[in-house]
Amino acid sequence: MNVDVHQHLWTPSLVAALRSRREPPRLDGWTLHLDGEPPYGIPPADHDVARRAELAGADGLGRALVSMSAPIGVEWLPSAEARPLLDAYHEGAAALPEPFGAWAAAGVRDIDAKATAEDLDGGFVGLQLPADALLDATGYARCAPLLDLLEERDLPLFVHPGPAPGGPVGPGWWPAMVPYVQQMHAAWFAFRAFGRPRHPRLRVCFALLAGLAPLHGERFAARGDGSAAVDPDVFVETSSYGPRSVDAVARALGTDAVVQGSDRPYAEPPRHPGFGLGGAAAHAFRVANPRRLLTGETR
Repeated sequence: MNVDVHQHLWTPSLVAALRSRREPPRLDGWTLHLDGEPPYGIPPADHDVARRAELAGADGLGRALVSMSAPIGVEWLPSAEARPLLDAYHEGAAALPEPFGAWAAAGVRDIDAKATAEDLDGGFVGLQLPADALLDATGYARCAPLLDLLEERDLPLFVHPGPAPGGPVGPGWWPAMVPYVQQMHAAWFAFRAFGRPRHPRLRVCFALLAGLAPLHGERFAARGDGSAAVDPDVFVETSSYGPRSVDAVARALGTDAVVQGSDRPYAEPPRHPGFGLGGAAAHAFRVANPRRLLTGETR
């Protein structure tokens, strides 16, 4: 079964919940208002469920996994504000038709492992957390109850960029190119330093090739702990990147570590699923590696 592990699809329940707010994150019609980013006009067709199901079929997908758009910052809201939005997200995502599946979401300002356990009971494939919640030892200590829950249930973690920090608003592309990438780069090494020692059985996937952090493996071997070992339970997904970057990361980690993700509707799936690396790579990225990530199936 061909799988895309990274898509976003705002269901009517989530749209209504965001429109009910008067402070960011909020929707005014189809204009998204966030702290730290310019207003963003969302094409309504991007979140039309029937249209997206047709696109997934045209892409040859047996499963398309959607997740909360972590950069909007829902997970960082106080629980009284976050819970209605999380409930709206889970309600809508759980009701999506085939071929969709979904990652659960959780508040990271006020940790509630019991609520997350109940959300996971709805058939979600694992849990997405924002990268900026997992950048240091303090973040891993705070989120430990959620990660313990994933280990207990043998479910994976998906690390996705969180909100861009507040400050002067730059060009519209700035958040995607600077803070998002920086977060993923830091999260990759934070997991190695703090996450893996605390959670030895956790499977984890980093969005957008972990901000290309795996390409710093040689420097890490020279300036870090001296180890060049590849963690077999750590994966990266390909969203927004093309053949050159995917080829370089696959050389650094091995093709077994790469899974296909598109970030649709914010980016298009690759035209060539193997990224020019051949049919075996295409099968690994779309079928074998997602299966290992989601189920823990050994090589």
